[in-house]
Amino acid sequence: MKYAVSFLPSLLTMLLLGSCAENKTPATAAPTAPAAGSTAAQDTARVSGKPCDLKLANIHFTKAVNGADTLIQMDTQGQMDFRVGAKKDFFCDPNDNKLSNNTAPILLAKVDNTKPFTLMAKVTPGFTAEGLYNAGVLYLYVNDRRWQKHCFEQDERGNHRIVSVRTIGTSDDNNHDVVKGPTAYMKISSDTRTVASYYSLDKKTWQLVRLYKNDYPAELWAGVSAQCPIDTGTTSHFEGISLTQNSVSDFRLGN
Repeated sequence: MKYAVSFLPSLLTMLLLGSCAENKTPATAAPTAPAAGSTAAQDTARVSGKPCDLKLANIHFTKAVNGADTLIQMDTQGQMDFRVGAKKDFFCDPNDNKLSNNTAPILLAKVDNTKPFTLMAKVTPGFTAEGLYNAGVLYLYVNDRRWQKHCFEQDERGNHRIVSVRTIGTSDDNNHDVVKGPTAYMKISSDTRTVASYYSLDKKTWQLVRLYKNDYPAELWAGVSAQCPIDTGTTSHFEGISLTQNSVSDFRLGN
């Protein structure tokens, strides 16, 4: 009995130590919300627009943002006048949010982003003496905080230049070449891996404006818009708007 009694405390100690070792599992961190600006955060943003049914020869618009379908006039040659009212813009201010504005009207067509695509148009913006940032615009759109616009726009010095804005939570703002004439050919193209924006004065020689990785979802929207952030309103003119499921073959030259 002496041996049995003296063994019992040792046995209890071993069992307790074993139990503690089995319960030492790593603590699991509580789930956190997506960081502002992350892709996950942007995918929870509001998707604007209402259904519409507007067909041109080479594009079918099925979503209208901010009443865009009520602000256009189209003719049988595929030309479009796009009217926009005062203080209409689409921009997510990266600083103090004072310049944020998502009131610009946009006409959108659905894109299968698992395939190559090209959106193209001849753009003649409604430039005016007081029309700072007036522009005719091509768009790629996922939601209100994840999009790109490719603009022919009036700058602070009254120049008319190519401008591109890419928004991932907040917007960047990039001024490119000055264009002397009233019209520019513009296009956005993707081969599913890359997105690139271009402009041309003759539809033959294309200038690369910006290029980035295509990390948009399989369902994407592409379309056109007019903006008038400062002035009382204007009308931009579009010709030859097309959306095709092919891409440029040379992403540097845009052909």
